Amino acid sequence: MFCYQCEETMNGEGCTKNGMCGKKGEVADLQDDLIYVLKSVAFYNQKARKAKLSEKSTDDFMLDALFSTITNTDFRASGIQDRIDRGFALRDEIRQKLLDNNALDENDLPEIATVTPENLKDRDTGILATENEDIRSLRELLIFGLKGIAAYGHHAMVLGQVNKKVLAFIEDALVATADDSLTDKELVAMVLRCGEKGFDVMAALDQANTTTFGNPEPTAVNIGTRDKPGILVSGHDLKDLKQLLDQTEGTGVDVYTHGEMLPANAYPELKKYEHLAGNYGGSWWHQKQEFESFNGPILLTSNCLVPPKKTYLDRLYTTGSVGFDSVTHILDEDGKKDFSAIIEQAKTCEPPVQLEEGTVMTGFAYSSVLTNADKIVDAIKAGKIKKFIVMAGCDGRHKNRQYYTDFAEALPKDTVILTAGCAKYRYNKLDLGEIDGIPRVLDAGQCNDSFSLVIIAQGLMARLGFEDVNDAPISYNIAWYEQKAVLVLLTLLRLGINDITLGPTLPAFVSPNVLNVLVDKFNITANTTVEEDMERLLK
Repeated sequence: MFCYQCEETMNGEGCTKNGMCGKKGEVADLQDDLIYVLKSVAFYNQKARKAKLSEKSTDDFMLDALFSTITNTDFRASGIQDRIDRGFALRDEIRQKLLDNNALDENDLPEIATVTPENLKDRDTGILATENEDIRSLRELLIFGLKGIAAYGHHAMVLGQVNKKVLAFIEDALVATADDSLTDKELVAMVLRCGEKGFDVMAALDQANTTTFGNPEPTAVNIGTRDKPGILVSGHDLKDLKQLLDQTEGTGVDVYTHGEMLPANAYPELKKYEHLAGNYGGSWWHQKQEFESFNGPILLTSNCLVPPKKTYLDRLYTTGSVGFDSVTHILDEDGKKDFSAIIEQAKTCEPPVQLEEGTVMTGFAYSSVLTNADKIVDAIKAGKIKKFIVMAGCDGRHKNRQYYTDFAEALPKDTVILTAGCAKYRYNKLDLGEIDGIPRVLDAGQCNDSFSLVIIAQGLMARLGFEDVNDAPISYNIAWYEQKAVLVLLTLLRLGINDITLGPTLPAFVSPNVLNVLVDKFNITANTTVEEDMERLLK
């Protein structure tokens, strides 16, 4: 195997035997094969879309298949192989439909169009098959951005929100990564288009979430426990949580959120459930200890799964794109999921062991923040708020991420942190105080809610008279881990935001020449020390 798609890749270069995430080499190789098959599906569906022959089932499959290859999602060789098989079957259906409608010329097909289940094993589908380092870097940067689009697009899709232009771009971009005629400049342009579509897909997901569950409200979320048995929900999918809340109502079983599900407690249509008991624990990488101490069943609704310990394997359930061998997987049947097995098991379990007590704030999405924009603007004009620092992105287990806690603690008391994603767990429980009643940590929600941070920045800066957000008192200190964070970064770049500090390490898949392009065009900087970065970001 060779995989370097996440921040924790071996020695900052690439995993070659097994993934640092726990992914086996066999699964990594199958994921490479799946991406190659998806390029073949994309080639044919491009033509089907133009001929108005494309079907929704293809879009659903593309989103799920790409999503399944994100770090810490589907660890099962069988799960990836099943998608490969479905990809070939779907591709052949599309091809036949094109032939039946005289919409396909088979005389000049690219290599990706001729792959079959029989000759797939003879193709070099791995990352290193692209010999030119810079072309390889740009292709992988684009593919990782597409994985982020697929993750957000999948969550929006299950709520009925689909952006067809985004879906068409996924196909265009996948085919572009197999086109040897494209130059590095053309690929850079495609990468920036990926950032543009990233904004569009996050907007679609925001609309899906807010129209379904209401606009998030500032909410103090309980981080202690109750005396009833509970079910712990981790991942990102709000629809799964809603269905579980409906099915557990009146059963005597409480429901707790974990990790990136914390912001669910701020949505009116979710927080109204009295048995939504609060949030348990911290970010994804603590789950081996926290899942064990929870005592009850755990439902993983999307990525962020860590290979489980045997001590709670029989209490772990997966659904959607995530999966793990020997773990019960809950299937979707016409948009509905039956969680009765989880609920019945929960009734037999002891209540969760309390890890902490108190509350933590969330729900500061753009709707709530901009409703109070006058108050914030007044504080800025009075000199009480000197700077906003965007500290969004991912958390991770490496010790160097203590940097983000230290940075937050060292910020002057006239600064406000805007955050989204699980990076917030490095500082959201610190007592950083308020400024005229405005909390110094404003948590907009999940990683996909980085869209909210952009809208907040644009809204506040417009009220202050800034035409260019780069001139405004806002700086970016972003933590990344996996491919959704890569997409968020590309989105910020496409929006023209400069001077972003990125860490805790730079992506292994960005070649020196590609990095130079990003530095020259956008002045991206690797984080260094708290003191040095503080001086630069507070200018």
